[in-house]
Amino acid sequence: MTPHVVLRVVSKLLIPLIIVYGFYIHFHGEYSPGGGFQAGVVLASSIILYALIHGLDAARKAFPPYAARVGMALGAFIFAAVGFVTLIFGGDFFEYTVLHPDVSHGAGQHIGIIAVEIGVLMTVTCVMIAIFYAFSGRSPEIPDGDW
Repeated sequence: MTPHVVLRVVSKLLIPLIIVYGFYIHFHGEYSPGGGFQAGVVLASSIILYALIHGLDAARKAFPPYAARVGMALGAFIFAAVGFVTLIFGGDFFEYTVLHPDVSHGAGQHIGIIAVEIGVLMTVTCVMIAIFYAFSGRSPEIPDGDW
């Protein structure tokens, strides 16, 4: 029997719930700005919990560091692209109303906020995971016996 059998079983139950809760925060926060950052941190915490329970090597297999780097860049690109698309359509930077012709129902606002929040979600999730990988991959300068 492995020494962390209870932690492994509980984490197999908690990690999917954490991911679902992160997406709930994201989709609930899309009605107004602000859901992407919080959801990104919650989604990153599921990977960090997986790494703490199953080890850093297993986490790097489940979510490779290159995927974190690509996700950071792609999320920032999506965020900026929304602003440039609004410029191309004749509006100001991040003027979402130009994204859809039906101004009375605010469809452009919803499209713009959803796109921006997806970019924020991807960037924050991947940055948090990359920071965790960077700090957890460091070898300690002081041997364990000297603590």
